[in-house]
Amino acid sequence: MELQWPLILFTTLVAWSAGLFGTQSLATLLGRGERAQMPSLAASVVLLAVGGVAVFFHLEHWERIFNGFGHLTSGITQELIAIVAVVALMVACFALLRKGAVPKWLAAVSLAASVALIVVMAHSYTMPARPAWNSVLWILAVLGEACVLGPASFALISSRTAEDRTQPGGGMGFPAVIGGIVNALATIAFALHLQFSASSFAQVGYHFDPTHPANGPMDIAAIVGDQAPLLWIGAVVVGALAPLAACLVAKRGADGAAWKIWGSIALVATLAGAICLRVAFYNVGASVFMFY
Repeated sequence: MELQWPLILFTTLVAWSAGLFGTQSLATLLGRGERAQMPSLAASVVLLAVGGVAVFFHLEHWERIFNGFGHLTSGITQELIAIVAVVALMVACFALLRKGAVPKWLAAVSLAASVALIVVMAHSYTMPARPAWNSVLWILAVLGEACVLGPASFALISSRTAEDRTQPGGGMGFPAVIGGIVNALATIAFALHLQFSASSFAQVGYHFDPTHPANGPMDIAAIVGDQAPLLWIGAVVVGALAPLAACLVAKRGADGAAWKIWGSIALVATLAGAICLRVAFYNVGASVFMFY
């Protein structure tokens, strides 16, 4: 399947936005990172807006998107509902932050909504017609990315907002490490799923498509094998193991200065790994009958 860059950007940016908004909510529940709250909220809004704009470039006739909104079982409708709910919570948090602070009950709801948005977004790609995509491990992989992108971004923002030295990185060092572990395990699991997905495709001996007379069935084993460097070097080593190591180093720092360096490394590495994982995801996203 050809690469769908608007959707690659959409899923990456929405995971980043939801991860940061969820981390901000977690920080509120823990009573940490007060000075980083408003900058983090602004960054989450911008990321969600840019991701929303990116998805429209996937549609040749974007106005037809409204035709699907009347069906609650449609993935795009479920994504819209989740995004609208998160935007409403962001607006509420903004209003309350201007007055003082976000109450913990709203932070808990915002954290749950952030997780739900990621799950709903990732779930819309799981479909039996594309065996390599049809796995809960894909949903866990996207959640894992958010578990690093959110805490690393919040810690990086906190380290640049004159945060209390008793809370380096806005107190998000431990959540960032836990997120790094979750991301590493989920990414490795999904990489294994993609690597062994060739056996899930139907085997067709002969096929003639009058619309593509020069093309035969895909060599799915070769296509899956070609993704190994992207999966294991790009997604796993760069996108999962490197961020975990960076978060561990940053957490051991005595003040927020370590997060300025290692938090940035964790953030960039996770984003690079997320892109690599999605490129491999689309490359092996062939039809169950593996035709061109």
